[in-house]
Amino acid sequence: MTSTADSPAAAIAARRRQTRTKLTQLEKAITQLRRERRRLNVRAIAERAGVSATFCYENPDARALVQAAVADARKRRDQGAQQEHERIEASWRERALNAEEALTRTQETVFTQRKRIGELMGQLRDVEQSAPADSAPALRTENASLKRRLDQVTQEHRSLQERLEGARSNLRFAEKRIADLEAQLLEQAREEERTGFSR
Repeated sequence: MTSTADSPAAAIAARRRQTRTKLTQLEKAITQLRRERRRLNVRAIAERAGVSATFCYENPDARALVQAAVADARKRRDQGAQQEHERIEASWRERALNAEEALTRTQETVFTQRKRIGELMGQLRDVEQSAPADSAPALRTENASLKRRLDQVTQEHRSLQERLEGARSNLRFAEKRIADLEAQLLEQAREEERTGFSR
């Protein structure tokens, strides 16, 4: 009679030990997957721990352990995506600001050069009217040199304008790509919430 009564108690104790062992295996598997930076989901954790996915769903302690690990992994993934988004956005914003600053400097240089050319043209006309005929070729040479410099500065201005447009276009593309990635992450999070946790 005693052996019969001990038999269920021994079976229950054995089952509890087996459950504790499986929970310990789950904890180790989660730690290993995190260390290896693998994706955490029920199937991956169960396979690594050597337990069935059914155990992960049916045992309350196992389910809580797996859900916490999956939620933590999702949170880390979202933080990583956010940090990457911020890094890319900061990089493109800095490039756009640098291009705009260079464009502003070039526009100021062009304005200064045009003003200076206007002044020199006025001086040239004054000199041509009052100076002897032999000084006119030197002034014309200087005038031609200044016109070439103006063309060069205008070309630099155009090049910087094109670079600014390229930087703005790249920034718009990066923002659209980031928005798409955020939408995918949000959709994935909704799907995981709807199913309980990711598989």
